[in-house]
Amino acid sequence: MTAPDDPLRGREAVFPAAEFRGRIARLQRRLEPLSAEALMLTGPENIFWACGRQTAGYFAFQALIVPLTGDPTLLVRRLELTGARTATWLRDIRIWEDGEDPAQALGAVIADLGIRRLAVERDGWFVSMALADRLARALEGVTILDGSGLAEALRVVKSPAELSAIRHAGRYAQAAIRAAIDACRAGTSENDVAAAMVSAAISAGSEAMAMEPLVSSGPRSGIPHATWRRRILQEGDGVFLELAASHDRYHAALMRSVWLGPPPDEARDMMATALRALDAALAAMRPGAPCSAPHQAAQAVVDAAGHAQAFRKRIGYSIGTAFAPDWGEGGILSLFTGVGRELEPGMVFHLPMTLRRYGAFTVGASETVIVTETGVEPLSDLPRDMALR
Repeated sequence: MTAPDDPLRGREAVFPAAEFRGRIARLQRRLEPLSAEALMLTGPENIFWACGRQTAGYFAFQALIVPLTGDPTLLVRRLELTGARTATWLRDIRIWEDGEDPAQALGAVIADLGIRRLAVERDGWFVSMALADRLARALEGVTILDGSGLAEALRVVKSPAELSAIRHAGRYAQAAIRAAIDACRAGTSENDVAAAMVSAAISAGSEAMAMEPLVSSGPRSGIPHATWRRRILQEGDGVFLELAASHDRYHAALMRSVWLGPPPDEARDMMATALRALDAALAAMRPGAPCSAPHQAAQAVVDAAGHAQAFRKRIGYSIGTAFAPDWGEGGILSLFTGVGRELEPGMVFHLPMTLRRYGAFTVGASETVIVTETGVEPLSDLPRDMALR
């Protein structure tokens, strides 16, 4: 347990203590209907959102225990203690030692706190089935309740401090994509383009990114989520560029298309369709509209142009705080058919409007946007047209 007057406490926190106190209070209010005495968070995004804890070592088990009333308790690996002290305003940080089963350490913490009814996240990526079994044994006698989605429901509407961080990330992403476009020319390699992209993002201010940038050229650009692999760009290639830059762990993404030389008619037509579809999606975004509306608007444009088979995906997803392996919050909220949640000011979405001839090329453009009182605020003013090099 850290001392109340710890001189390291909060030294590198991304937000003031009051920001996190407000988040914990909101989380506690959502916990009340479950009749639980505490909520255990294990996902790095949720832990970061709730207390500011961040590290590259989140592969090691960590848990934030949020009681129904009072202050949270954080459990981390001993090596991570200093980072936890500097990144958070927490006064109660416990540790587990290398060689110790963190499940047993957690059980001891829960017993020490006197918790008998514990809500837990059931859909986190960082608790394996084996660890879950050990946790269940360590928590024998504790009533386990489903606390999945409590933090995520609060994360989708960003605070002013979060929006400021995302705007910074948007500027970094634009600098990166502009540099990558400039680097695209026959005879250079995908690695050179990726290096220019990442260098520009970092030079502009970006921190570690939650997923690698996407750079692919020629036929490889028609493979979703392909990234650089030393291929030499050639005249006549299409090039796909996408990245999410980061500021204080908050991300903003941007995607653009490049063609070396005159693009074929099919690619030109698909690019024009993608731009119209993106415009339609953005025009459909306003407070009170369902999250399905932007997708339906884009889908109508794509269908009318005869390119339905080249789309077949959602138009967008929530974006904000992120840790690898994903830069988005698409597991929280999507812009897609059947999603009835209404758009609210302060929500942030990335809309990658791509059309593909699979295995041949991808064209399109994207924007990260903040939902405002009247519509959306795009975070980039980079031209959306296909860049011809």
